[in-house]
Amino acid sequence: MRDVILSISVLFLLSLSVVILNSIDKTLFPGYFGFIILAVVFFWFFSQIDFDIVSVFSNHFYIISILLLVLTLIIGRVTRGTVRWIPLGPFNLQPGEVVRPLLLVFFANYLTNGRLTAKKMWKVLALAVLPIFLILIQPSLGVSIVTSVGILGVVLASSFNKKYILMAFGIAIVLLPIFWRVIAPYQRQRLMTFMNPTSDPLGTGYNSLQSTIASGDGQILGRGLGEGIQTQLSFLPEKQTDFIFASVAEELGFLGATGMLVATFIILYRLVVYTENAANPAARAYLSGFFLTYLLQVFVHVGMDMGLLPVTGLPFPLVSAGGSSLLATMIGLGIALGAYKNKKLATRIGTW
Repeated sequence: MRDVILSISVLFLLSLSVVILNSIDKTLFPGYFGFIILAVVFFWFFSQIDFDIVSVFSNHFYIISILLLVLTLIIGRVTRGTVRWIPLGPFNLQPGEVVRPLLLVFFANYLTNGRLTAKKMWKVLALAVLPIFLILIQPSLGVSIVTSVGILGVVLASSFNKKYILMAFGIAIVLLPIFWRVIAPYQRQRLMTFMNPTSDPLGTGYNSLQSTIASGDGQILGRGLGEGIQTQLSFLPEKQTDFIFASVAEELGFLGATGMLVATFIILYRLVVYTENAANPAARAYLSGFFLTYLLQVFVHVGMDMGLLPVTGLPFPLVSAGGSSLLATMIGLGIALGAYKNKKLATRIGTW
């Protein structure tokens, strides 16, 4: 059964994406329509499959994820000092994004299958560190953080002794110096600049300052499509991906940005409903992890564009340009629907 409210919200955000991207970067089309169509097909496909069936392939999902991440480091295309994309003819695939829902399915099933002991938690930690490390060294700090939070969400939704949280926190503190050494120099500089963006307005603080200006420049109704000064004159870098919220705020104003956020929070609300009425513990764990990753992406992206958080390069789900991010989000939403659709309460789906 379809969730009409969720479907309308997704369609609205995809339509908004096409409108704003066509305004600020016409070179994306018509090629980007291919990703949108493919994403919709994946969304429909996974929404028709029960979570129990998807779970059967959870181990395969983990193996495929690791292979794709390793393959990225071997044959990936180097862009601006990073190796995140695998070239596929005229298109590029970013495995770090695509594998996230697959990893969440794996950990949701692994953690809810049998008793969760200290030994099993150590295995989970080892299994989680490997893909996160492979993403981090690409380097892709934002994606590795989102993946980590998603896995954490799965863990928190599982039945386990809460003392493991303290253990994990202690391990994280110990690993912080290693984390600082592993991330790229420009990422360390971004974190330092966040504390005082005006210290380097023409360097590492430039992106944050320009996005803040663009966000406030649209006022209530916006400057109009194709009329944004920051976006059209290229003062705002990565306007189609990292700073799409600022682009919407400048060209469509407060009303456009509000509509974007309202549709997004409707999707988040539906995910909460799914989680409360999940088909089984594994489905609930998956939904918890996916909800946290979705929420984190929105929170960090908007905070980044408003100058409230460090620039991490996280896209806004369903709106930012990026075929891999779009595929990951739509696959994740499709699996979420599959995790809920067989409940007796499914007759209420699509209602408040």
